[in-house]
Amino acid sequence: MKKTYLALTLALAASAMAAAPAAAQSRNCAPRDAVVKRLAEKYGESRQSIGMGQQGMVMETFASADTGSWTITVTTPNGMTCLVASGQSYEVLAEALPNTDSDA
Repeated sequence: MKKTYLALTLALAASAMAAAPAAAQSRNCAPRDAVVKRLAEKYGESRQSIGMGQQGMVMETFASADTGSWTITVTTPNGMTCLVASGQSYEVLAEALPNTDSDA
């Protein structure tokens, strides 16, 4: 089940990075500083992960350990940050890679 959530999160992030230029024109975008401040003040979320996407876009996951809320954002090179997805029940995982030895 946890792998499903991780795969879903990665899929959402990938699709978000592809759609970010169009999303930057929507009302779910604002300067990065304002978005980070709002996520911290209203939801108690802080940055949990970060990744670089195509064309200089940055994907970040913000989450709150207290409430379990989470938000995925994409920031364009010009500093506009767009909300991509949000939800509840955030968990930090530290899974090992599957064993690739084939003794069978």
